[in-house]
Amino acid sequence: MAKVSINIATGSIQKEDIIVGIDLGTTNSLVAFINPEGTAQVINDAGKGVLVPSIVHFNTDGSPVVGNEAKEFLISDPQNTIFSVKRLLGRSYHDIEAYQNLFSYKVIDDDSESLVKIKVGDRFYTPIELSAMILKELKERAEHALKTPVNRAVITVPAYFNDSQRQATRDAGKLAGLDVLRIVNEPTAASLAYGIGLNPEEEKTIAVYDLGGGTFDVSILKIQNGIFEVLSTNGNTFLGGDDFDRAIVNYWIEQNKLDPDEVTSNSELTQELRLKAEEAKKALSTQNIFTGTVASLPCAITRQTFEELISGKVEETINACKNAMKDAGLSIEDIDEVVMVGGSTRTPLVKNSVSAFFNKDVHDKINPDEVVALGASIQADILAGNRKDILLLDVTPLSLGIETMGGLMDVIIPRNSKVPTKAGRQYTTSIDGQVNMKISVFQGERDLVKENRKLAEFDLKGIPAMPAGFPKVDINFLLNADGILKIQAIELRSGVKQEVDVKPTYGLTDQEVEQMLFDSITHAKEDVSQRMIIEARTEGEQMVYTAERFIEKNGAYFSIEEISKTQEYIQALREALTSGNKDLIHKKIDELNEFTRPFAERLMDQAIGQAMKGKAIE
Repeated sequence: MAKVSINIATGSIQKEDIIVGIDLGTTNSLVAFINPEGTAQVINDAGKGVLVPSIVHFNTDGSPVVGNEAKEFLISDPQNTIFSVKRLLGRSYHDIEAYQNLFSYKVIDDDSESLVKIKVGDRFYTPIELSAMILKELKERAEHALKTPVNRAVITVPAYFNDSQRQATRDAGKLAGLDVLRIVNEPTAASLAYGIGLNPEEEKTIAVYDLGGGTFDVSILKIQNGIFEVLSTNGNTFLGGDDFDRAIVNYWIEQNKLDPDEVTSNSELTQELRLKAEEAKKALSTQNIFTGTVASLPCAITRQTFEELISGKVEETINACKNAMKDAGLSIEDIDEVVMVGGSTRTPLVKNSVSAFFNKDVHDKINPDEVVALGASIQADILAGNRKDILLLDVTPLSLGIETMGGLMDVIIPRNSKVPTKAGRQYTTSIDGQVNMKISVFQGERDLVKENRKLAEFDLKGIPAMPAGFPKVDINFLLNADGILKIQAIELRSGVKQEVDVKPTYGLTDQEVEQMLFDSITHAKEDVSQRMIIEARTEGEQMVYTAERFIEKNGAYFSIEEISKTQEYIQALREALTSGNKDLIHKKIDELNEFTRPFAERLMDQAIGQAMKGKAIE
């Protein structure tokens, strides 16, 4: 007898487990699903509200409390109350030490290369464990509201999250008891929620501007035949509404003539000011003046002052929009729609600045706090096989490649390549009898690997000993839908193979990504000339090696004078290699080539003569 599952909450027959969409946010998180009518819907469990504050508080016995209840402890017990943990995901202490004063809890510096830990009482927690607690709360709320087990999810991340941060998010889901089917970029999810492009006939180019509590990104998407293609992304994972709150707090500290260091050392006062600033920010979206008090300190601010305080941050986001447009190779006129995402887009200055930049009205009808989770649930529906007419493509923000001779970067997957993607290239050995090949993987835009970021290094061992240039080594990069890189190296003649998944110990900040892109432009000219010198030097070194082996193996066929003269040319080339003059190196390579060419021809003639002996030519 067949078993049929019925969802008690909806009364509908359930084919299989529900797949939910989760927006794991810096400030708030939420979960959504597709209801029996086929509509995306956020979950409000037992009237607790849709938004679950991304906050974890630890009681005296070490047990965690998550969400609304935890928020109450931000003031009364800040050192045991963790917020903005998303900012720490996949990061090292080195990445966040400049921001240490933003956290009222203790972030541990145990090793600048390893992931950060948070100390609560005498226990240490990783951001993955803390994120898992938030995800577990979302899972339980969904199960309680839907009256059915929830084991599978789609989780969203900022478009600029690197592979380490994406992997950390996936690990947090696993720890919370969720099978994470896909990690999706937040702007991509938002575009799905707005339904733009669901009509296969529709063809549009849209900008998705996402300013949340702690992260910002902008994506330019092209939608055609039901395909959502991200042409470019730009942003900053350390910019958001939290910065607006901080600007107000600093203003009040100044107005009340307080010592900033004293305020910082008083974590209870810091939190009270932060929460009051958040209240002021929200109020100023609909009114022109806000007044309040914190610990008998007057805390008033006008909308005009607030806008002056945050204008620099808003301008940063507009610059990111400019960069995204430039990367996409588009002009403002090419953009058909602008979608606003994230609670901070409610700020009138933000809305007006974005509208002015793109020269059109913006879409903000769907609740900006919910739009990403709703989109994630639609992506979950696609993965469940219920929407077969939609395909999603994303892009990689930095080029990926390997180190070749002379410390040069050989790009295998260029930046802004669509993912998932696979690309490869063939290499060979540079020394006779070479049995190992070191493969170093880098991320970045500069011609020299030392200017880029090393992701991984491994050895392809057991290559059969062959003359230089004879082995054929295929190196393939596979970048999956979550932005995780798998590298495969295989020597084709012998079948020797090695695979590695790249999960760096820590990631790049957006400032570093932007700096890498900026450096690649400003140093382009010197990079090209340096690359040309290195390539000439590498070619020269190879020529010296080959010429010496040639004389060594075939010396018996040449006169002492010929050998002596060849060695003079080799020495001249050696000296040129130290000059750093590419033209001189090429000149000496050509001279050595020219002098030794007749030798090679003579050897060839002799070899043919030997082979033809005793054979009649018809």
